[in-house]
Amino acid sequence: MALRKRKVDPQFVEMLRQKMAVVYGRGLPDKVFPKLMPALYGSVYTLKFDLKKRGLSTFKVSGLRARYPDALQTTKDEWTIIIGLPVPDDTTSLPQKVTGVRVKLETWDYGVVAQILHTGSYDQEDAVVEHLHKFIEENGCEIAGSHEEEYLTRPDAKIVKTIIRYPISKK
Repeated sequence: MALRKRKVDPQFVEMLRQKMAVVYGRGLPDKVFPKLMPALYGSVYTLKFDLKKRGLSTFKVSGLRARYPDALQTTKDEWTIIIGLPVPDDTTSLPQKVTGVRVKLETWDYGVVAQILHTGSYDQEDAVVEHLHKFIEENGCEIAGSHEEEYLTRPDAKIVKTIIRYPISKK
């Protein structure tokens, strides 16, 4: 009988590239996110409702993600943070709803990623991240891009759930 993988076990997954609405910040996530989220959500929801008003196909707003490109090289208070929401692939521009915070379009490339589900507070992720790093190494791979998190719940949820992922390549 084959062993079933638990939902919380690390795994390799093939992910397609994704068009994203993004905002950039620097510093502690709990300080940066509240400053940037109104601009990001304002732009994406305005895009969604503009499409609906024009009778065009719309989309579900979901899957908040954040990339931390220098998380492995610097302290948390100096992190570069790129926060994104998926948008339709044919999006060519975004409405700007908050003065002083520019929301940009980017395409995030993926390919094969290693990921794991973390259940619990953000400040308890270290052991899970370490476990994922070990999984990557033990499978003859290496990290080939930024630390990324996908938030499945709100930060104030009773049980916070976060997917932690890295693009990988074979050694």
